[in-house]
Amino acid sequence: MDASTGTPDDEPGLPGFASPASAATPYRVLARKYRPTNFGDLIGQDAMVRTLANGFSANRIPQAWMLTGVRGVGKTTTARILARGLNYARAGIPDTGPTVSMPELGLHCAAIMESRHMDVLEMDAASHTGIDDVRAIIDGIRYGPVSARYKVYIVDEVHMLSEKAFNAFLKTLEEPPPHAKFVFATTEIRKVPVTILSRCQRFDLRRVEAPVLHAHLAKVCAAEKVEAEDEALGAIVRAAEGSVRDALSLLDQAIAHGAGAVTAQSVRDMLGLADRVRILDLFEAVMRGAVPAAFAELRAQYDSGADPSVVLSDLAAFTHLVTRLKVVPETASDPTLSETERVRGGQFAEKLSIRALSRAWQILLKAIPEVQAAPRPLAAAEMAIVRLAYAADLPTPDEALRQLKAEAAAAPVEEAPATSGRPPLPPIPDLRGGGPSAAAAVAPRPMPVGAPMASAAAAPVAMSAPAPIAMVAPAERPAAPPAPRLARFEDLVALADANRDILLKTALERDVHLVRFAEGQIEFRLAQGGRSSLATDIAAAILRWTGQRWVVSVSKEEGAPTLDATVKAATETRRENAAADPFVREVLTRFPGAEIVDVRETAPPPTADPAITGDGDPMPADEVPDDDF
Repeated sequence: MDASTGTPDDEPGLPGFASPASAATPYRVLARKYRPTNFGDLIGQDAMVRTLANGFSANRIPQAWMLTGVRGVGKTTTARILARGLNYARAGIPDTGPTVSMPELGLHCAAIMESRHMDVLEMDAASHTGIDDVRAIIDGIRYGPVSARYKVYIVDEVHMLSEKAFNAFLKTLEEPPPHAKFVFATTEIRKVPVTILSRCQRFDLRRVEAPVLHAHLAKVCAAEKVEAEDEALGAIVRAAEGSVRDALSLLDQAIAHGAGAVTAQSVRDMLGLADRVRILDLFEAVMRGAVPAAFAELRAQYDSGADPSVVLSDLAAFTHLVTRLKVVPETASDPTLSETERVRGGQFAEKLSIRALSRAWQILLKAIPEVQAAPRPLAAAEMAIVRLAYAADLPTPDEALRQLKAEAAAAPVEEAPATSGRPPLPPIPDLRGGGPSAAAAVAPRPMPVGAPMASAAAAPVAMSAPAPIAMVAPAERPAAPPAPRLARFEDLVALADANRDILLKTALERDVHLVRFAEGQIEFRLAQGGRSSLATDIAAAILRWTGQRWVVSVSKEEGAPTLDATVKAATETRRENAAADPFVREVLTRFPGAEIVDVRETAPPPTADPAITGDGDPMPADEVPDDDF
């Protein structure tokens, strides 16, 4: 249904789907021409429509609604449709009350949708922020509607109201007259006071999903008799980010840019996007580590007008797509994806690991703002490509450790000569043409202590053949290291700590009053609140760590204090000793409120090396220069 004329449309389910306007008709942008006029036209808001339908049928109608969501999802349009549903009535038909089913224009529908109805008052809070504007509403709310069923107040961008204006609304909003209803719309729900939110029924309008928005744009193009490529519509849907108004505005611009035809190339030129296929080629070059090819592709896209930050954003988006294809293969059924993206994305998902994709996502996520803020965006994008290419297939730390261990285990063992106390130097090839067999090891002659530098330079160098290196086969697997010996109870606590059993270590320190500790036997009293299975857990842990069976039993004897209590007692003793120190007492007196937080024992000062004289004898203390102190 056309909101301006009320004439029937070619497709009743979507407003404005009529033949293109003639030259005499003023042009209306697509975002206004195809604005929904009833609840059936709203796309992507099924939950809200169902709630309103059930509330209207059960006569559970609140006094106020709060509509929130991102720009362009239909908050203001929904508010007008809601006002139309509240006041819907047809001539010659008995009044059935508010409804969401509006098959045709009612008595008040056209005036409400065109914002000229006397009983439906719209106020833009962005330009009417003061308390005086709210007082005008409060003064007029006392009077009943002129012709409609309800007096509806639509306040758009309600978060722009001042604090005093919000406070003036509170009493009226909580107890309005039966004939008054309020509909608020905002994009900044966090700026609306909770006292206002608690008095409203809130609806969060969702971003329209990509398949739904893609189908909507295709229907609009069919109504406008415009040929549009699916890839072009997919690019518009991605740029709109779930906003119907943004998508229709971009489509309007694309139709004008392409002279009536919407092609993928024209949309890319209009939005400054890179070719999607070339983004895939760049992604492949980067993930292969082919930096020269990646640089050439990035430069080609830059020369064709693509913004480097947009290129990296597209790379990040495709990385996310490949990850989704790998984790959720059903993503391939998304109609906004081109056939190339679907096929090549699936191939990348099979070859690349989650580790490589996650690392690429993190690098791109940090590189995009760097490129946007860089004085030379192309150079910054190239450096990001370098980081991405060289880090694409780096192993994780645990994988690198496993590789090193595997290489060390597979490497042959070399036996050092027994005649030398140190390993021989590597062989030096004969530069006169001799092969490895003609190599010789250089062994410098020992130089006596105190010899002059000239004699050291003239000392002959002995050339001798290297000792033969015996290559032995890898030895058998070395015997397992000996089991740790538990000589004290503290050794058991340290063993639990070494095996990272924090729960058992904590229990040993806090819940064990040791009665007897001997080789193969532990007897203790369980502290109050300790778990009853501690003895069994200790025996099982010792068997697992040492391979030895110990007898662990619980006794009723008093036993020694727990390790935790012993440590706390020692700490308190050190604190008391420190507090008794005259210097510490003086500090605490001079600084009121100061307290001793911790007491640490300092290590003894290292023993100073005796001063060495020129002939190697210790220098007498009285002859040591003052500069050394």
